[in-house]
Amino acid sequence: MPPGELVAPPAGGRVFRHPAAARLADVTPSGRARLDAIARWLQDAALADVVDSGLDGGGVWVLRRLRLCVERFPRFGDAVEVETFCSGTGPLVAERRSTVRDGAGAAVQALALWVHLDPDGAHPRPLPDGFETVYGAAAAGRRVRARLRHPAAPPANAPVRPWRFRAADLDLAGHVNNAVYWQVLEEELVADAPAALDAEIEHRAAADAGDAVVAAADGMRWVSAGEQVVATIRLAN
Repeated sequence: MPPGELVAPPAGGRVFRHPAAARLADVTPSGRARLDAIARWLQDAALADVVDSGLDGGGVWVLRRLRLCVERFPRFGDAVEVETFCSGTGPLVAERRSTVRDGAGAAVQALALWVHLDPDGAHPRPLPDGFETVYGAAAAGRRVRARLRHPAAPPANAPVRPWRFRAADLDLAGHVNNAVYWQVLEEELVADAPAALDAEIEHRAAADAGDAVVAAADGMRWVSAGEQVVATIRLAN
């Protein structure tokens, strides 16, 4: 995953800041902030930015890809701030660069790609009217694509473990929330988490509550539900 994707904050244009904190439900028994909690902070900041912008194109935003570059895991009780801006656009998509800062500085760098859809979530929709006016200066003409980059299916001999999505994992859209998928990786890290981590999730389809499986091979994880790969995770370290 090329580090050049993590563009620096813009010299001009909209940069939104949103507060958060590593609270009891956000951390492991050791006090380390979990990946799914970090993903929720980013998700909340993105929504708060859109609401604050005043844009309303009648559509919905769906996350296609999220990369987390954890330089240092926030700890229990840490007050953090999510600094976020639009770092690129395409005809139907927008890229969002975010930094999670704690008292010691930048702790997590993130890169997300969001697809704009019709209200029913079934069809792509052009970016909202006024989007360029609000976010164009920060994006600085950088163009991005929504194409998926991870291998679509695991090797035939990849080991598989069971997984289950709960009814409590569903969000307002009626499917498993994006942040929940990071728990697949968290389950492997709780006992022995690295000091730093670089990982990326791609969302391929919506999932409902029920049984799933996770296949693993060559630094990849494939999450399948109902015989369909719904998400992939790629580890860089």
